[in-house]
Amino acid sequence: EVQLVESGGGSVQPGGSLRLSCAASGFTFSSSTMNWVRQAPGKGLEWVSSITSGGGNTFYARSVKGRFTISRDNAKNTLYLQMNSLKTEDTAMYYCAKGGTNYQVRGQGTQVTVSS
Repeated sequence: EVQLVESGGGSVQPGGSLRLSCAASGFTFSSSTMNWVRQAPGKGLEWVSSITSGGGNTFYARSVKGRFTISRDNAKNTLYLQMNSLKTEDTAMYYCAKGGTNYQVRGQGTQVTVSS
C-alpha cells in the first residue's frame, strides 16, 4: 500500500522559511517522479514543484520559482520542499504526490500558514 506522510508545516511570518518533508513507503520511491502540490482555502489543487526519480531534474511553478527548492533522498525514501521568502499567498495545505497519478495518490497534507 502506498503511503505518503508529510510533515514540517506550521505558521510563519512573511519572509520566513519552512522545510517540508514527505516520507514514502509501499512503492519504489527511487523510480518515481515526485511532486508537491497545494490547496489554498476555497481553491483547487495547484501544482508547485516536481523532481525526477534520480533528482537530476526539477521543475517549479512560476509563483514559487526562486523561492522554493525541491529535493529528495532516495536512500531515505524522503521528499523535501525548502520554502524561503514565504508570502501570505503561499498559505495552503501542502501535499506530496506520486508521479503518474494525476496527483490523486498523495498524503494527508501539512498546513502552511503565512501571516503577520
